Amino acid sequence: MKRLAAAILALFSTLSAAAAFEFDNIDGGTLDMSDWAGRPVLVVNTASQCAFTRQYSELQALYDRYRDRGLVVLAVPSDDFRQELDSAEVVKEFCEVNFGLTLPMTDITPVSGPQAHPFYRFVQETAGFAPRWNFNKVLIGPDGAVVATWGSAAKPLSRSVTDRIEPLLN
Repeated sequence: MKRLAAAILALFSTLSAAAAFEFDNIDGGTLDMSDWAGRPVLVVNTASQCAFTRQYSELQALYDRYRDRGLVVLAVPSDDFRQELDSAEVVKEFCEVNFGLTLPMTDITPVSGPQAHPFYRFVQETAGFAPRWNFNKVLIGPDGAVVATWGSAAKPLSRSVTDRIEPLLN
């Protein structure tokens, strides 16, 4: 019985852990993932000067397609791979002007190594996944658990991504 109780407690801790993270918002203030509890969230580490930057268009299209059914797409600009612009203000303007981005964005945030944001450390510890480049994707389920991860080459509108998102939607 003790073993079962410990397993249930561990499962509950893992399931609710993703909702416990906050990011600095690119517009100021914070983005609290607990505000999205019960909804799927696709978290993508981004960079404005990367060969994969064109994926911003697909991220916005994915958000537009599924947001009314509950999906949140969170862009996390990062300079960990030395391909981000100099400031959050410049990143925001670049994304709005070039891609019409309206999805939530964090401030420039470390995603790898010892300075990685706690969300990314959580993903590393629970799913064994860490960004190795820009535009890596992490799908968090409505229960707060990591559902799937993809590397940079996975396009946001690809079947491999949308097939994992659709069952989680309202």
